[in-house]
Amino acid sequence: MSSIIRVYRVFNLLSLDVVGGAVVSALFFARLFYVNVRPIGLIALGLTVWIIYTTDHIRDVSKVVGTASTERHRFHQVHYKKLIILTIIAIGLTIGAILFIKQQVLEWGIALSLVVVAYIIAQRSLKFLKEIFIAILYTCGVLLLSIPVSNVPLTTVHYMLIFQFGITALANLIMFSWFDRELDQIDKRYSFVTKTGEPGTRLVIWLLLVLQLTMTVIQWIVGSLTVPSLIVGLMGLSLLLIFIFREPLEKNECYRLLGDAVFFLPATYLLLQ
Repeated sequence: MSSIIRVYRVFNLLSLDVVGGAVVSALFFARLFYVNVRPIGLIALGLTVWIIYTTDHIRDVSKVVGTASTERHRFHQVHYKKLIILTIIAIGLTIGAILFIKQQVLEWGIALSLVVVAYIIAQRSLKFLKEIFIAILYTCGVLLLSIPVSNVPLTTVHYMLIFQFGITALANLIMFSWFDRELDQIDKRYSFVTKTGEPGTRLVIWLLLVLQLTMTVIQWIVGSLTVPSLIVGLMGLSLLLIFIFREPLEKNECYRLLGDAVFFLPATYLLLQ
């Protein structure tokens, strides 16, 4: 069992579990909107998510003086040059992959890319919005393979489910920032919690997760999209339990392993269908 945990830990350090969660979530929404996703689209999505996360970590460690405080950033320091080469290769593969994706997806993807570029340009002034931006980008990314090509008309319950998912992604990122707050301060990295403070961030995490679970109850009462909303609600409940029992989970950053694994829960919907 310990060897399996070590292997998964490496996957986590490389953000490959985040990639897997994004792919599973994209398939979840594709099934919901009755869209057959091409494998090349999933490859492009996975590569893009990995590039964004890895580039962000590489940029963080490039600004750290001395040895980074977190295991994740130390890993990226040690393998800095290799990861840069892999990122360049991944960018090349992504460019090749997008040539074969559906036209509507490509158009929406280009629009989303322009938003990313705009944020990168303005990032120096908007560092405290990092988690919010990544949550929006992540949510839009997993929807990119389904909504632009779906014939299913979007209703209020669809928007509520998407909002639930987005809140889950945001709560996940802010919660991670809260866990890493002291180490971020040591390495002089900006995050939501370093700007908002610990009490304010705790309150925001609670509000986000309570709102997410409240929306789940509303969806259950309405009776439409009940199973998908309950699955997303289970994701929020899992994050809430991680935050409540955070002290024992801080050892070896177990909170991060469990928090990222939450995004594999939508796979249950694929199995049920």
